[in-house]
Amino acid sequence: MATNFWTSTHYKQLLDPEDVDVVHQLDKDRGMTLEDFKLIKLHMANYIARLAQNVKVRQRVVATAITYMRRVFARRSMSEYDPRLVAPACLYLASKAEESTVQARLLVFYIKKLYSDEKYRYEIKEILEMEMLLQDAGMNDATQLTWGLVNDTYKMDLILTYPPHLIALACLYIASVQKDKENTAWFEELRVDMNVVKNIAMEILDFYDSHKLITDERVNAAMNKVAK
Repeated sequence: MATNFWTSTHYKQLLDPEDVDVVHQLDKDRGMTLEDFKLIKLHMANYIARLAQNVKVRQRVVATAITYMRRVFARRSMSEYDPRLVAPACLYLASKAEESTVQARLLVFYIKKLYSDEKYRYEIKEILEMEMLLQDAGMNDATQLTWGLVNDTYKMDLILTYPPHLIALACLYIASVQKDKENTAWFEELRVDMNVVKNIAMEILDFYDSHKLITDERVNAAMNKVAK
C-alpha cells in the first residue's frame, strides 16, 4: 500500500459506478440482462457465504472473497469465467490471504454435499487453476482486504460512535498488519490519534470473532423474545 493515496494501487483500481454493473458483450450475446448479471452476483455472494460457513472460516475471509468475486466480474465476462468456479476459487484465495487457509479438497467436498447440480461440481485441479488466474489478475492485495473490511463495518454500530474517516483508517490499519505493510510513517503524517484507530480496529476484529457464534437457533431464540 503506497504512502501516497494518489499513486497507490487502491486509487488505480477504483472504478466508476457506471463501470461496476456492466454486462460484457459475450454475456449479452448469450441473452444475459443487467438484472440477470446482478442476480448472479448476489447468488454467488450467498454461495460463498454458505460454503464458508461449512468450512468454518472467519467472516472477514467471506468479505474478502466476495470482494474478489465482484471485482472479477467488473473485468471479465461470466461466459469466460464461470461464476460457479470463480466463487469457490475466490474463497480459497481469500482464505490464504487472510491466513485462514482451507484445503481445496474440503471445498470440493462441501460443494458436492451442498449442490446436486453437476454444473457446480468442479474438481480440485480446476479450483487451483482458477486461483492462479485470479492471482495473475491482481485479486490478492491489501486493497481488496481493506474494501472487504469497510463493507463489513456497515453491519456494526461503529458508524454511530465514530466518524467515517477513523473507521476507514482502522480498516487500513488492519489490512496493513495482515499484509505486513509498513505504514507507520504514513499514519503518523495524518496526525490522528492512533490509540483511537487501534481501538476501532479491535472492535472490528471482535465483531468477526462474535460473528462465528451466530447460529439460526440463537437468532430464532432471540427473535422469539420480540414483542408481537
